[in-house]
Amino acid sequence: MATGDADFLAERFEAHRSRLRAVAHRMLGSATEADDAVQEAWVRLSRSEGESAGREIDNMAGWLTTVVGRVCLDMLRSRRSCAEEPLDDWTPAPSCEDPDPARDALLADSVGVALLADSVGVALLVVLDTLTPGERLAFVLHDLFGVRYEQVASIVDRTPEAARQLAGRARRRVRGAQEPDVDLARQRKVVDAFLSAARDGDFVKLLAVLDPDVVARSEAGVVAGAAAVTAVASSFAFVGAVVRPALIDGATGLAVLFEGRVERILGFTFVRGGRIAVIDVVADLDRISELEVKLL
Repeated sequence: MATGDADFLAERFEAHRSRLRAVAHRMLGSATEADDAVQEAWVRLSRSEGESAGREIDNMAGWLTTVVGRVCLDMLRSRRSCAEEPLDDWTPAPSCEDPDPARDALLADSVGVALLADSVGVALLVVLDTLTPGERLAFVLHDLFGVRYEQVASIVDRTPEAARQLAGRARRRVRGAQEPDVDLARQRKVVDAFLSAARDGDFVKLLAVLDPDVVARSEAGVVAGAAAVTAVASSFAFVGAVVRPALIDGATGLAVLFEGRVERILGFTFVRGGRIAVIDVVADLDRISELEVKLL
């Protein structure tokens, strides 16, 4: 590539860097990984064929957003399969230098909470971590950055309607996360009903206590949707073990005991209406030791 073309390409890329980093940070929740994703986008752009690389890309913002989206999607899928955590602690998301009032209005209308385009709080990042990679990408790109469903669909290899459904499921979870159910008495009833239904293999009763978009997470991976979680719920009974309701960091959950020792816990996130939105199965003893577990 000629020096003039390289300089031109670098200038076009730098014009979009801040937005790309904002997209990547919201996708990944990690400043370090966001920088890696943006750098990978630059590498792919600079390797484009032809001496006029970059000049023939009419919509550079859309092209780069698609590349960064695909890179982030691969990173999220890898993180899920390897049960990894982000490389660094949460830091405020980088400011996006091209504010969009229409996008802000979309946030207020569709999500129902004041999510500003130039920042993402810890609470939202925690909720985003409960989403599948596809849901997270669809929600971030469409709801936070106004990317059309057709473009989202091309990144996740789905139809535009499927991309719309991914964003919709994510949106409902974000909205529901703003209204947690903190009533311990109601939590206990839901947990007891969940355990009883899991032991009996009663799928109808399980569905009654699960949010339609429930997510179950463990070291083995993520299962999303009430039907899918119900299909594997019998494993939560842990045959041969003693399962007891417990307060886990102040919320009602389940403790699995082997020979009197807590070796696994099920932490629940509840939404208003007494349903389970998230199930976290933790078997790592070091992680369990960091939690306050009180048997009930």
